[in-house]
Amino acid sequence: MQTQKLNGISTDAGIRGRAEKESFSMDMFHEKSHFWGRLTIWSVIILSIFLPIYLSFGLGYHPGWQIILAGLAAYASVIAVVWVLEPIMYFPMLGVSGTYMSFLTGNISNMCLPSAAAAQSAVGAEPGTPKGEITATLSIGAASLVNKLLLIPIIIGGAIIVANMPPQLEAVFPLVLPAIFGAVFAQFAMKKPVYGVIALIIGIGVNLTALPIYMKSLVCIVLTVFICIQLEKMKEKKRTNK
Repeated sequence: MQTQKLNGISTDAGIRGRAEKESFSMDMFHEKSHFWGRLTIWSVIILSIFLPIYLSFGLGYHPGWQIILAGLAAYASVIAVVWVLEPIMYFPMLGVSGTYMSFLTGNISNMCLPSAAAAQSAVGAEPGTPKGEITATLSIGAASLVNKLLLIPIIIGGAIIVANMPPQLEAVFPLVLPAIFGAVFAQFAMKKPVYGVIALIIGIGVNLTALPIYMKSLVCIVLTVFICIQLEKMKEKKRTNK
């Protein structure tokens, strides 16, 4: 009996030790991710701003603040809500390091997010867990490497093909991005079919309204999340009452 107790205590201590070690390792990983993520993103921001500043004030090609502010206002009126929503929407799946990498490389919705989702599904990693974050980071890194090193000649060749493509085929291009979103949606809807149906109904309903484009995404997300949370609370109450 004493040996069994000692073995039980030893096993519990070993489990706690491994959990503490994993937590410490992820804390260190996040600390490094924040350091390098902020460094690289701020470097890219500075480099991106440098060229227009040089053209404007170094070479004298400044178009005037009125034109710049008018263009910013027109663009922000459509896309500004995404600046807030995208980090919130993508973070649970991408994690700390994946979020930094995705916003650094770009192509989040059509490359980074599908790559992370596919990799997590392949290895059985749940989004929001340490395994899910590491998986997302590795998949985004691989996707970015392929994108930068292998797709450049394909893009150049594709540009030549597209320039000589019949107009009938060009009409299909606007459907590519919705098809990618549809595939990602189907992948997650298979795990929670009820939530998938709810999101689909809300999405169709909201898009049939006269809301501005930048408000439709926000309303869809807020309504879907709110209804799904309420359903989870109802399920929890039923389990508690039983």
